[in-house]
Amino acid sequence: MIQGRKIVKSYGELNVLKGVDISVEQGEIVSVVGASGAGKSTLLHILGTLDTFDSGSLRIAGEAVEKLSSSNLAKFRNKNIGFVFQFHHLLPEFTAIENICIPAFISKQNESEAKAKALHLLKLLGLEERKFHKPSELSGGEQQRVAVARALINDPSIILADEPSGNLDSVSAQSLHQLFFDLRSELGQTFVIVTHNEELANMADRKLVMVDGLI
Repeated sequence: MIQGRKIVKSYGELNVLKGVDISVEQGEIVSVVGASGAGKSTLLHILGTLDTFDSGSLRIAGEAVEKLSSSNLAKFRNKNIGFVFQFHHLLPEFTAIENICIPAFISKQNESEAKAKALHLLKLLGLEERKFHKPSELSGGEQQRVAVARALINDPSIILADEPSGNLDSVSAQSLHQLFFDLRSELGQTFVIVTHNEELANMADRKLVMVDGLI
């Protein structure tokens, strides 16, 4: 599902990734751990095509992403990759169901079909009763589950998560971690999760440790 070879990334004089090799199988849950500054988030942003790399190669779902134009890359990302960040990034003026539908509307899905799918995801995540609540009316755990539903709305083959439980209490964090494994069982997605949470990291099929820009 993901195959990166010799990925190098620098910001000016700062060499962040120094030739990373990574491969992730379809349906695998992989955690990425390491000290702050080791390059974890930079790698995740590159895997998510949110950032470019200086040299190397990256294939996602068989597609050589560095060969795509920026508009085709945006379409590819919207269709194939879902993101869950430490901060939920929900839009405060929209309800839970409206926030979930935004990526579907960007990809020009039919509005009624998108809303039906969002409702299904809300049920799956135990949030059906909260569909018309705005983010400020939801708990931290509920906000993060809405963000997960938004990541899933376009049926992406890959979910990338950056410190997804970093702002949650231990009970909400545990619930979110279990949710990733339930979703893998039900929907077959591939997960790459950057985390400082040892419990979550150790639950994964594989744990990759980053040190000084290398795995």
